[in-house]
Amino acid sequence: MDTPKFFTLIIGTEILNRRRNDAHFDFVSKELAKYGNKLTGSFVIEDDPKLIIQSIQYLASLENSIIFSFGGIGATPDDHTRQCVATALSNGELYTHEECASIIKERLQDKVSPLSLEMAELPRNAKLINNVYGSIPAFYLEERFFFLPGFPHMSHPMIENILTKFFNTKREIYRYTLTAACKESFLVDIMKQMPKSVEFSSLPKSAGRRIWHTTISVASYDEKISKESFQLYIDKLKANDIAYNIGEVLV
Repeated sequence: MDTPKFFTLIIGTEILNRRRNDAHFDFVSKELAKYGNKLTGSFVIEDDPKLIIQSIQYLASLENSIIFSFGGIGATPDDHTRQCVATALSNGELYTHEECASIIKERLQDKVSPLSLEMAELPRNAKLINNVYGSIPAFYLEERFFFLPGFPHMSHPMIENILTKFFNTKREIYRYTLTAACKESFLVDIMKQMPKSVEFSSLPKSAGRRIWHTTISVASYDEKISKESFQLYIDKLKANDIAYNIGEVLV
């Protein structure tokens, strides 16, 4: 796969109505950074089957997309993810995953029930993700689409293992940052010259009446292109005798 694009899909009405706080976005973004990767997008949606299906289909349709989905893989009436995945990515049917059913029986033993065995009903060709806490496994498809529990203490170790197994190639990102004593509009012509391979951002800040500072950040996996792009800003600032500082703060 070419450069992967990572997405989180966080499913849970309880997050949107603020009964619980999301812990996944921050964790995943930090774990990805360890390998020189970043999130392309993060979505928080309700426990709505139609919305879940549409969200999965959209993200899966994007080139080189990787989905980390959290929540809704249990067996209570508000857990729709397993069926939604089957509808979005397979033939719409769930099948008894015999290995998953065996794990559930082994781990729950005399507490196993028809309801708990429903969690072994998975889309065709699903593969299991071990739950290190000795609970029910999660699952994935095509080594791209990963469907995990909503509980951070279960899903976050799974993320660590997934990244180690499938996405462990360390990529170096070369980032350069400066803060200049000017409005960001002064640098728009340089921004328009940024190559597609360069990620750049412009963050303006008012430092008082008619006083503006702008922080420019340039990053690329290509060190040469990143340096050359960053130098364009420096050259213009120097040519116009505008004060700047390498870093986030102008001193």
